[in-house]
Amino acid sequence: MKMMVSTKGRYALRIMLDLAQHSDGTNISLSDIAKRQQISVKYMEAVISTLNKGGLVVSKMGKKGGYRLAKEPSEYTVLEILNLTEGKLAPVTCLKEEENPCERAKDCITLPMWKQVEELVTHYFESITLQDLLDGKVVR
Repeated sequence: MKMMVSTKGRYALRIMLDLAQHSDGTNISLSDIAKRQQISVKYMEAVISTLNKGGLVVSKMGKKGGYRLAKEPSEYTVLEILNLTEGKLAPVTCLKEEENPCERAKDCITLPMWKQVEELVTHYFESITLQDLLDGKVVR
């Protein structure tokens, strides 16, 4: 089974971590983040737009403009960031939607297993905050 988090989701985490690492109360320019993270500004604009619309970052235009976290790193979970950028994290297509569209769902003997995988992934990502990642609390 391949559960893939897209580039957008991975970059969103990197951007959020960068903002957390370099937070001093001022706004951080996208170009500074792009240099540190080695991500093109153009691609980052799309990702940061999603984070901004989702209320995870605050933006300010102008000379001292840029981005900053909307709350403390300990208040963001990895799940929150990935759900915003990826949508629901489901191991199989039939669990992506609220209502399972599969006509076999009622008789599917593997569905409970897939639901459990989804719950494990959800609980795992929900248990990790940006601060945990910054503090190295996620063990390999």
